[in-house]
Amino acid sequence: MTAHARPVRLLALPLLAALVTGCGIRATEVPTDFGPAPSRVRCSLTEPDATPQASRGVPVRVFLLCGSSLVAVDRAVRVPDGAVDSARRVLVAQGLLDELAESPSAPEKEAGYTTDVRGGMTVSGPAPEDPDDTLRLSTSPGDLTSYALAQLVCTFSDSAAAEGDGSVVLGGPDTDPPRRYECTDEVRSRPGTTEPPSTEVTEE
Repeated sequence: MTAHARPVRLLALPLLAALVTGCGIRATEVPTDFGPAPSRVRCSLTEPDATPQASRGVPVRVFLLCGSSLVAVDRAVRVPDGAVDSARRVLVAQGLLDELAESPSAPEKEAGYTTDVRGGMTVSGPAPEDPDDTLRLSTSPGDLTSYALAQLVCTFSDSAAAEGDGSVVLGGPDTDPPRRYECTDEVRSRPGTTEPPSTEVTEE
């Protein structure tokens, strides 16, 4: 019995080795060498401290650029107590403008966020012949890049700086009539090639 059993065991060893080797080959068939996993999903902010200023003012949203689209991020602006109506609208608009011009935070940069709005721009209320909800920029809207104009229009129209109908009335520092700009899905998805649609407005 022993003499017959030994060849069986000897035959089993190569078979076992083949199975082990085969398992090893199958395990390496799954591609694994794609480099390190990305540290963050693009255009996604997950850190709780990504917008630490949110507790220091009126909560708002501003639209930053990420990839080829506009993406809303949380911010906050300071509005003095007692500010009402047009004065409050202008203060909110200036706060939003300042946030847009601010360099994105480190987590935002890591996630791919940028801004095309440059610092130093100011906003004021309507001229005497303008509609009451007009916002006059120190730089003419026509002189802004399509990205910056899209950021401004979508940010303002989504805030207390506008009338809440998805549009905002903007003018420049000169006496040219203001125009009503709209933030559309196309503008949000393609701000570089689709400018916010606008129509001329007059005082009612």
